[in-house]
Amino acid sequence: MINTSQLLTENVRLLKARANKFAVYGVIVAVIAVILATLLVSYNQFHEYSYEAFIEAQKTNPVLWVLDGMPYIFAFWGQHSSSIMAYEAGALIVDQTNELRAHTTTLEQKAAHEATHDALTDLPNRILLGDRVQQAIHTAQRDKYQLAVLILGFNDFKKVTNTLGRYDGERLLKQVAARLQGIIREVDTVARLADDEFAILLPKVGYKDGAERLAKKILTVMELPFELDKLSLGLQTCIGIAKFPEHGEDMDVLLQRADIAMYTGIKNNIDCITYDPKLDKHSPRHLTLMGELRQAINQGKLVLYYQPKVHLDTNCIREVEALVRWDHETHGIIGPDEFIPLAEQSGLIQPLTIWVLNEALGQCRKWNQAGVNISVSVNLSAHSLLDLEIPDMVAGMLAAHEIPSSQLVLEITETAMMADMDRTMEILTRLSNMGVSLSIDDFGTGFSSLSYLSKLPVSEIKIDKSFVMEMAEDKNNAVIVRTTIDLAHNLGLTVVAEGVETEDLMQRLQEMNCDTLQGYYISRPISAVDFDKWASTAAWKINGS
Repeated sequence: MINTSQLLTENVRLLKARANKFAVYGVIVAVIAVILATLLVSYNQFHEYSYEAFIEAQKTNPVLWVLDGMPYIFAFWGQHSSSIMAYEAGALIVDQTNELRAHTTTLEQKAAHEATHDALTDLPNRILLGDRVQQAIHTAQRDKYQLAVLILGFNDFKKVTNTLGRYDGERLLKQVAARLQGIIREVDTVARLADDEFAILLPKVGYKDGAERLAKKILTVMELPFELDKLSLGLQTCIGIAKFPEHGEDMDVLLQRADIAMYTGIKNNIDCITYDPKLDKHSPRHLTLMGELRQAINQGKLVLYYQPKVHLDTNCIREVEALVRWDHETHGIIGPDEFIPLAEQSGLIQPLTIWVLNEALGQCRKWNQAGVNISVSVNLSAHSLLDLEIPDMVAGMLAAHEIPSSQLVLEITETAMMADMDRTMEILTRLSNMGVSLSIDDFGTGFSSLSYLSKLPVSEIKIDKSFVMEMAEDKNNAVIVRTTIDLAHNLGLTVVAEGVETEDLMQRLQEMNCDTLQGYYISRPISAVDFDKWASTAAWKINGS
């Protein structure tokens, strides 16, 4: 690389060359002016243009002597001025170049820092943490010692941001980051992975339970209230731990298993938990399925099964529930309980919901064209209930398939609604105003059924099958079912009982004035082709057939 002195010398040389060129032009102009002036003087004195007159004019006219010196003056002045100008200009260019280089270096350093650090807390982000974990693994392998990764999360942080707003939530996260930085060693790394998720790398664990000891210290510190203006807040913290080489010898595996431990702790209200294979027995299978799910959606490897519902007032099948299954090449039919959580974790829940709605409405259209007027119900996940685009998406699909909104029922769970009640209420109201029927699925398993039931724009509730199936053995369940039916009717709602597997259950529910039944006694979930065959021999009429 050319240094500053070389750059200045080169710039001066180039600028002087350009300035000297114009100095030469000035000398040439001055010489021409001297010749012309001498010719004019010789003509005025001797009335002719000749060499002798030209020489005589030069000898006898002192003014021309001064004019004769002008080319030399121009030459020396041009040389001197060009040197000064070239040096000053060169110095200016060098200064600006150095300033630009310094600014560029600063920008590069800033960009590199922003790429590897969290913008809010200035802690290392997942990229930098991953690099440090990988380096720590190499060192630990070489020196034969243990390292640990701790992932820290909060099971009630969303409530704080929903109540106080994003600004106060960010202030709270900064306080969390400061406490974590204050408790770790200088060789350790604390990083922010997601909104309310932090990670700590212990590159060398001195004691067998060193990671657990640090986790207890962190939990003790996190128990102290956080101060926001005049508010004093507490956070329920959970820490998941994964160790090298016991729980994995790869960066991604360690982070994933610490994450599994942390989420298991949150789910089971455990404040500190070390990874154990029992926490995720199907880990390799789940990882494989997560990678294959997008392809399954895009390539149509999912299938819909339909389970009929009998309306007791007409003894007629007027509605079916669409249930998605994954027809996997290796594992066979996989149920939604296994791959729906994977879709939510991997961000595929929206394309999956779109596929199910499109497929179900497409089948509904085929039945309508065949003269079978039957409604279809589709389950919405908790993630879908937070998506403000869902009502518009549903409206577009209904129009595309030429299905009246009254033939679509959307089933939602109580727990899904509780994630963000205000947003859920807005979405459900928009869907209801479109004419789409709304049903509360698994009613009785949530936490706020009665307090919100009268406010929701729903037309139906589905009693969870756990209550229905055990009515014969447990009188309390029978009381719950009867009470739920009466409550729903008093609120102007219809009732669906799931899990009807015997004729006795069917008769008892009919005596309780239940409106609709669904279960294996009526039919298992079946494909659309099998449904058409089943309908031709079923004991119940198909609406419109």
